[in-house]
Amino acid sequence: MDKIDILGVPHAYELTPPIANSQTPVLIFIHGWLLSRQYWQPLIAVFRDRYQCLLYDLRGFGESQLGDIPCQKPLSYTLEAYARDLEILLEQLNISRCWAIGHSLGGSIALWGADLLPETIEGVICLNAGGGIYLKEEFERFRMIGQKIVKYRPRWLHRLSWLELLFARTMVVQPLARHWGKQRLLDFINADMQAALGSLLETTTESEVHTLPQIVARLEQPVYFLAGAKDRIMEPKYVRHLASFHSLFYASGDNAIEIANCGHLAMVEQTQEVSAQITSILERHCL
Repeated sequence: MDKIDILGVPHAYELTPPIANSQTPVLIFIHGWLLSRQYWQPLIAVFRDRYQCLLYDLRGFGESQLGDIPCQKPLSYTLEAYARDLEILLEQLNISRCWAIGHSLGGSIALWGADLLPETIEGVICLNAGGGIYLKEEFERFRMIGQKIVKYRPRWLHRLSWLELLFARTMVVQPLARHWGKQRLLDFINADMQAALGSLLETTTESEVHTLPQIVARLEQPVYFLAGAKDRIMEPKYVRHLASFHSLFYASGDNAIEIANCGHLAMVEQTQEVSAQITSILERHCL
């Protein structure tokens, strides 16, 4: 793990070795809300021999902590702000060709990044990410519950071993291995308060929700959406809705793909199927 400064915040990242004599793009993995780069490790193990891979912790999450860093102005936590962080990261690492693969919130950031960097980000694959429909009461309830959860996170929670089991069962179809429950609990506790609340509130406004379909509609790069068939956080119908704004949806209709027996953490619930779908997409466009 290395760190790189982005707007005064040290960002933790991992960059696998380049592939000798390869013209394939770098794969960029972007995690979701209250998570970290760790959940991509199963997919990195699959792809690192064929593609150079970059995974990093979003500002305020994982090991990209704000701490007591002095800032000249308040940091923004909009989708565009996080996409600008990605732009700086790619510039500093001299990455000029890539595909962005994002989970949930990370998928929305990947879409914004592709819009900002059309010559650098050659394609996007979203996991458990969709939306574009603003349901006022549901979003207000989601933000209210989210704020309560974020504000009550005493450090001693990690001592409660039964919580690991709870986190291993939340938002998934089949319970995850216990170490994933422990990782989710740690990421939940360690997420910076400002970033957790900021990203929750600033990425779910009516304006942000309605802007996302406009971005998808104007993207000329290929964009694919992998949905968990039993995802209750981002239901497949909302994934298909956002996918329908992209030209690929009208050309073939196969840019929205459901993963069977899968909840909201596709990359660790159904690693084999997700890696197979990503491989097929990349081979279609990159080889």
